[in-house]
Amino acid sequence: MTFSGLILKIMGWKVPYEFPPETQKCVLIEAPHTSSWDFVIGKLVSNSKHLKSMFFIKKEFFKPPFGFILKRMGGISIDRGKKNNMVESAVKLLNEMPKLTLSITPEGTRKLSKNWKKGFYLIAMEAKVPIVFGYIDYAKKEAGAYKFIYPSGDYDADMKIIEDFYKDISAKFPENFNLSPIYRNR
Repeated sequence: MTFSGLILKIMGWKVPYEFPPETQKCVLIEAPHTSSWDFVIGKLVSNSKHLKSMFFIKKEFFKPPFGFILKRMGGISIDRGKKNNMVESAVKLLNEMPKLTLSITPEGTRKLSKNWKKGFYLIAMEAKVPIVFGYIDYAKKEAGAYKFIYPSGDYDADMKIIEDFYKDISAKFPENFNLSPIYRNR
C-alpha cells in the first residue's frame, strides 16, 4: 500500500478504481468540486494508484512558495482573466506525452456554477482520448474513477451519460453542485 493509500484508509475513504485498460492517456473529469478537500482527496487517490496526472489551476495559486509545490504536483498555471486557447494547449500536451491523465474540474469553481465548462469534452474529442469519470462521494466516503466513455461527437448524448453517472454522487457542499443543466451548456 502506498503512503497516500494509507492516509485515505486512515481517513476512512474507499477507492474503487476502474481505469480504461487500453489507454495511457485520458481526460479525467473530477466532480463534484465544491470544496478544497476535493483537491486533497483527488491527489491522494491519484498518488495511491501511481497515476501521473496534471491539472489546471488558476495562476494566483502559483505565488511562492506554493507555485513550486503545485508545479511538482502536476499543476499547470492558467490566467482566467485572459482568453487562452486551453483546449489547443491541452490537446498538444496530450499528444506530446507518452502517458498522461489530464484532470479537469468541469465546474471550474468550488462555488455554485450554472453550467459545466465544455473544454474537457473538446480536449478529449480532439486528442481522441477517453473521458474518465472521477468522483468524490462524501456520503459514501468513496473516491475514484469508475466509468469512462470515448466522446462520440454527439455532445448532448454524451453529456446525458455523464449526468446519469454523477446524479447520485454526494458533494461535500451539495448546495454548490449543479448538475442538471450540464448537457444543455453549448
